[in-house]
Amino acid sequence: MNLRLYVSKREDVSDYSQGHYIRFSIVDLDISERYPANFVCMLPKHMGADGKSSNVFSNIFGTKSLELAKRLLKEALKTEDDSEVKTEIEKRLQLLEPKPPAQAKCRVCGKMFELERRRFKPKSCPECRRKRRISQE
Repeated sequence: MNLRLYVSKREDVSDYSQGHYIRFSIVDLDISERYPANFVCMLPKHMGADGKSSNVFSNIFGTKSLELAKRLLKEALKTEDDSEVKTEIEKRLQLLEPKPPAQAKCRVCGKMFELERRRFKPKSCPECRRKRRISQE
């Protein structure tokens, strides 16, 4: 498969939504040279890092979908001339990068610790909380 990214800009003139919509289509140049005959699927804005996302792109390309999306976006960034499209490609590349875990500084000992996904975020590290719990007993 000879895959490339096909970029299309659509301008809406409707009253309730104005602006540009940039869409990225995945095309296979082995099938045909002209769009839409070579259309495979659309590139989603958000992709799950675990590969369990329920979009057509992940269903078609499976576990290699994240690497393929990055490769196609980087190739398109090199060849694209339009500044709006370039900024959109850069935004998409940033969305594909994994986010670092959230960290906070412990107010008791001062060490940095990784925050857990909880409703109320603790202000002390797990070690200090454990020590405090032991001392209260």
